[in-house]
Amino acid sequence: MALDIDALKAHCNVTGTHDDAVLTRLLSASTAHLERILGFAIDDADEFPNGTPADLEEAVLMLAAHWFENREATLVGVSAQALPFGVREVVGEYRRYTFGASDA
Repeated sequence: MALDIDALKAHCNVTGTHDDAVLTRLLSASTAHLERILGFAIDDADEFPNGTPADLEEAVLMLAAHWFENREATLVGVSAQALPFGVREVVGEYRRYTFGASDA
């Protein structure tokens, strides 16, 4: 996967190194979160033999940037709404759904 701290800093329009520790932590956390939703690693070569799809990388960056800008679980004094074609929609296209118990 081509995502690193420099990619996230460019996405967030952050210069300098003051926020590097926070951005590194958020990049790791957003990657782990999406991998749990997907049920496999984003850089899994069996899932993506041609490399991680650009839209999944964008979803990781979008989530990390959202957490960087909104560091608390609530917003006060603003009307918030979900953006179309956001993280949930992108990840949903790749997620594997299973129902019931497996005999394996």
